[in-house]
Amino acid sequence: MDQRPVLAYMVRMHLGTWLLTLFKGHLVGTDAAGNNYYEERAIRPNGRARRWIIYKGPVEASAVPPEWHSWLHYTTEKPIQESARRPWSKPHIPNATGTPAGYRPPGHDYEGGQRDRATGDYEAWTPGSE
Repeated sequence: MDQRPVLAYMVRMHLGTWLLTLFKGHLVGTDAAGNNYYEERAIRPNGRARRWIIYKGPVEASAVPPEWHSWLHYTTEKPIQESARRPWSKPHIPNATGTPAGYRPPGHDYEGGQRDRATGDYEAWTPGSE
C-alpha cells in the first residue's frame, strides 16, 4: 500500500484515526471531492469491517455523496459507481446552511435588512368575530 496519501492527511487527523488508517486501513476509493474512504482489513465480531472517511477539506458530513453514504452505513457492500447515476440526477452539493452560499431570504440582515411591506391582504383573527 502506498503510504503517501495517508501521510498527506496525517496533519488533519486525530492520532487515533491516523494510527487506525496506517495499520488497519485499506483504501476502498475516493470521491469527486477528494475524500478518501477506508475499510478495516479484519472483520469485527459483529461480522462487519469498520468503515470510515478522511475528508479532503473541512470535516462536513453533508459533503459525502449518496453513493458513498450508502456504503459507509452498510446499505451496500460496494460503493455505487458514479457512472450508474441516472441522467436526470443532479450532482451532489454539500449543505450550505450557515455559510455565505446559504439561502438568505429577502429582508435578511445580510441582504440589506429591508423586506417588502405587507400588502394588506391579511386580516388578523380576533375571538368572537366569526
